[in-house]
Amino acid sequence: MSNPAGGFSRIAVGIDFSPSSLYALEVARTRFPGAQLRLLHAVDVRMTASPDIMGGLAPMSYDPVLLETVEQGDARQLAGLVQPGESHEQLVGDPVSGLLDAAQAWQADLLVVGTHARGPLEHFLLGSTAEKLVARSPVPVLTVRRPSGRGATGGAR
Repeated sequence: MSNPAGGFSRIAVGIDFSPSSLYALEVARTRFPGAQLRLLHAVDVRMTASPDIMGGLAPMSYDPVLLETVEQGDARQLAGLVQPGESHEQLVGDPVSGLLDAAQAWQADLLVVGTHARGPLEHFLLGSTAEKLVARSPVPVLTVRRPSGRGATGGAR
C-alpha cells in the first residue's frame, strides 16, 4: 500500500455511536484517504458494584442477558457503518483498555476518537475516555471534536 496522507496507513477509529464518534469516523475517512480503517467498538455493560459480605465491594460483573442483547444490537449497528475495504471489531469491557489492546493487536499507527463536550463537574466525576487514551496509547491519538452548529467544518485537534 502506498503511504497515505499524513504517513498513517493503519488507522483504528473508536466508535460509540455518538455524534462525536461518527464525526471522528468521517474525519478519518476524509483526512486519510487510502489508509486501512478498522472501526472499534467496546461494549461496556457492567453492573454497578455491590457490597460483599465482608463490607467491601464485590468485583464488577456482567449481566449475561443484557450483554447479549447489547452486543447483538451494537454488532448490527457497527456493521452498518463499515464501508468496503474497512474492517470492524466489537470488544467487551473497559473501552480504554479494549481500544488500546485492539489497536495494538491490529498494529494501528494512529487511533482516532471523538470527544464529548462535558461540563466541569461531569468531567471531574467521569473523566474523559479520550484523555485516558491519549495518556496511555503507544501510538498517536487524534481527538476530534464535532463542530457546533450546522455547516461547521474542521474540528480536529
